[in-house]
Amino acid sequence: MRTFVLLGSLNLFLAVGLGAFGAHGLRSRVEAALLGTWQTGVLYHLVHALGLVLIGILIHLLPQAPLLRAAGWALLAGIVLFSGSLYLLVLTGVRPLGAITPFGGVAFLAGWLLLALAVARTGG
Repeated sequence: MRTFVLLGSLNLFLAVGLGAFGAHGLRSRVEAALLGTWQTGVLYHLVHALGLVLIGILIHLLPQAPLLRAAGWALLAGIVLFSGSLYLLVLTGVRPLGAITPFGGVAFLAGWLLLALAVARTGG
């Protein structure tokens, strides 16, 4: 349980900081479209970091659901691949980094599906 609550909390901290950096530090340095890309990365980062905290709590409540851990790791991979690739794209201007983003989206989808399966299989 502690692992995903810790990872989620640290990612929430990071996402808030990156959101503030985008709003204040990047506004005058990047074009509006790239600022929108940054904001998308932050939004998905925040939502999925909350998902990590939720999964950590559910692991405590449903210790018999091993798919919860897989769901947590999938969400973390999604944060790194999806949001991370968007952050790097904005900071470096290297457009091919956008090719990584869909892999993060697939990881997000897998994480949420694994969470649903884990809860459905508990039979409670």
